[in-house]
Amino acid sequence: MTTDACIIGSGHTKFGRLQETLEELIIMAGREALAESEVDPADIDAVFLGHFNAGLVADGFPSSLIHQIDPAFRFKPATRCENACASGSAAIHAGLNLMAAGKARNVLVIGVEKMTHRSTPEVTTALASAGYHYDPAEDGLSFPQLFALAAQQYNERFGDQMDVLAKIAAKNHSNAMKNPLAQMHKEMPYEFCREVSEKNPLIAPPLRLSDCSLVSDGAAAVVLSTKAGAGASAKKRVRFGAAEHVSDFLPLSRRMISDFEGPERAIRMAYQAAGITVDDLDFAEVHDCFTPAELMTYEAMGLAPKGKGARAIDEGRVLADGATPVNLSGGLKAKGHPVGATGVSMHALSYRQLTGQAGDMQRSDASCGLVFNMGGAAVANYASVLFADRT
Repeated sequence: MTTDACIIGSGHTKFGRLQETLEELIIMAGREALAESEVDPADIDAVFLGHFNAGLVADGFPSSLIHQIDPAFRFKPATRCENACASGSAAIHAGLNLMAAGKARNVLVIGVEKMTHRSTPEVTTALASAGYHYDPAEDGLSFPQLFALAAQQYNERFGDQMDVLAKIAAKNHSNAMKNPLAQMHKEMPYEFCREVSEKNPLIAPPLRLSDCSLVSDGAAAVVLSTKAGAGASAKKRVRFGAAEHVSDFLPLSRRMISDFEGPERAIRMAYQAAGITVDDLDFAEVHDCFTPAELMTYEAMGLAPKGKGARAIDEGRVLADGATPVNLSGGLKAKGHPVGATGVSMHALSYRQLTGQAGDMQRSDASCGLVFNMGGAAVANYASVLFADRT
């Protein structure tokens, strides 16, 4: 990774049930990021698009749609990146790697997904295609079932955590109330989240509806640059201190999912590359596709010892006013989870935090943030450390 890689602009549609087409979402987010960066489209050297799809839409060649953003994009190289729910971060890493190779100075990265026009069973089937299908014990498992297994395993090892998971859900819904781009603007109190009820049924025992992220449409974009490009004169700039990628075995039979070894390795590598510890973080945006994932990420981050992740929320550290707030945006749980957009959204909103543009979500004087985006059940793990660059 080039050491002067930075984000100099962001774009972000609202997440939720949207009327816009995939093409329109790409155009909206891309144009907003370009406008903020003040980079002429003619000076963009390449575009990368994060998009999972898996049959969700008929667009099998969506990277070609970026050319509709501006006529100057004609003949610019455009590539789709797919790595399950981490497709957005895969696209960001592709852009960083191209710049590190000296093949680009300015790169536009867009993440997008269109999901809500499909039924819940259709979306569940599409997402399940990111699981392992060569073992009868795993073939056909949905992602709610996979993370239910993780929750069961964690509970058996460390004691029942369902009340803790309810606290995580309630926290993220509360945070989303301050995010105008979030899909869910509805408080879900801890008392509601902890109880199984008609409005909060079991989805995959022990996981309740309140433990599961949302089916969403949306897009996000960032402009990446270096000092050889527009990064040298950008008005707002956030520097990559680290960008690490670790992939683990896909079959659950090859690993103990509740150890979250891939996420921990990626995050610790990012800390080392950036020269920081967890105590240097002002905030983190992490992949809470299901509440057990956020709980286990607390431990992977080093906020609590293995099996003691509950401490991070029980002691208030990860709350909005805590020492290390996690998912100020509302996270996937309440902001929404348009799969290909998620990793780019995390980076875009972290950029806004670090440039003082986060509105009601703003963390005062934030200077260092962590992004953790995950594809599959802790299989593709991407961790970025971002620094405010106010020079």
